Amino acid sequence: MKDFFKVADLESVLEYAYDFPRVETEEVLLYKSSQRILAADIISEADLPDFARSTMDGYAVRASSTFGITEENPAYLTVKGSVVMGKSPPFSIGQGEAAGISTGGMMPDGADSVVMIEYTELIDETTIEVYKSVAPGRHVVEVGEDFCRGETILSNGQKLRPQETGLLAAFGKERVRVYKKPVIGIISTGDEVVPIDKSPGPGQIRDVNTYTLSSLVQEAGGIPVSFGIIQDDYDSLFTACSLALDQSDMVLISGGSSVGARDFTIDALSALPESKILAHGISISPGKPTILARAAGKPLWGLPGHVVSAIIVFSNVVRPFIEHIGGLSIQNKKIVASALLTRNIPSAQGRIDYVRVRLIEKDGALWAEPIFGKSGLINTMVKADGLVAIGINTEGIDKGKKVSVIPL
Repeated sequence: MKDFFKVADLESVLEYAYDFPRVETEEVLLYKSSQRILAADIISEADLPDFARSTMDGYAVRASSTFGITEENPAYLTVKGSVVMGKSPPFSIGQGEAAGISTGGMMPDGADSVVMIEYTELIDETTIEVYKSVAPGRHVVEVGEDFCRGETILSNGQKLRPQETGLLAAFGKERVRVYKKPVIGIISTGDEVVPIDKSPGPGQIRDVNTYTLSSLVQEAGGIPVSFGIIQDDYDSLFTACSLALDQSDMVLISGGSSVGARDFTIDALSALPESKILAHGISISPGKPTILARAAGKPLWGLPGHVVSAIIVFSNVVRPFIEHIGGLSIQNKKIVASALLTRNIPSAQGRIDYVRVRLIEKDGALWAEPIFGKSGLINTMVKADGLVAIGINTEGIDKGKKVSVIPL
């Protein structure tokens, strides 16, 4: 039997991600760029806004015209006219003067603030009463206050959310250069695995992992491609791995949990071109039997067959690799939440334990409630909102302690 457990720690395995190149880039239309990863810095070619604009409905004034006024001692200002939306005002504002203006309207020359319409009274067509003072710049967005010309407005490796696509639209960017979505090949293995459209016979199970991993890959920004169900046979597995390696940027092999099948996985990965086994077991639970290899400059994974273990390994080990080759910068990784633990969690030293938890709001605080169950039960993942990682040198966590929850 081969010596399997030459276990690597999680941190050293994650460092391997930076040894793999990023995928190529492409230009896409802005309206198709949501959730894509920006492949170049975007530099502002103009000020935003490029004219001073009002943020309220009211009157554009010189702030000094309102100094010292109160409801009991209002000021009376002469109305020069009204600002037409989308046009430059053909007049300027002097001391004691005002102009009607709507939200987003261009400030007339000479005006430096806006009095909200609620604090004014129209006396006649050319006079308003103002009974609240304003400071210079009040209710006004100045030229370049959002972004200045020459400023880096978005950075290489940044994920484009709706707010980023809106910003690019504000600068007239119809197309944007992004990283291509990495193609992730998925191979499901095991003599006991059957397609999901077939009724399992005695000792058989449906192919859950292909569909679970495909969803996880899409969430991570990749494109999943299934290369089918492969029996526990070296030649079949090697052929499938070769095909997947040729057509994908990364390969996931799920299953092969028996000793013999595990040997097939190692042998098949070792026989691929320019191959090297980088990790032959990782000090995490669940998921210790995970394999990481490199072949033809691409990462290949041997994942556990139990779906719960596969999900946890993917979320904490595989996903960072997909995000890296897909161009995502470190600054854009998942943010964890803090919560209080509802009960004690035991743990053994020497490994990182990932415990499933559901999040509960109670008494104005966020609580993490552990979900315990056998490792192969998928219901524990369906009920979970996230994972709590118990450190490699920690013997459990006590009730009431604040923990970080990794979102699922």
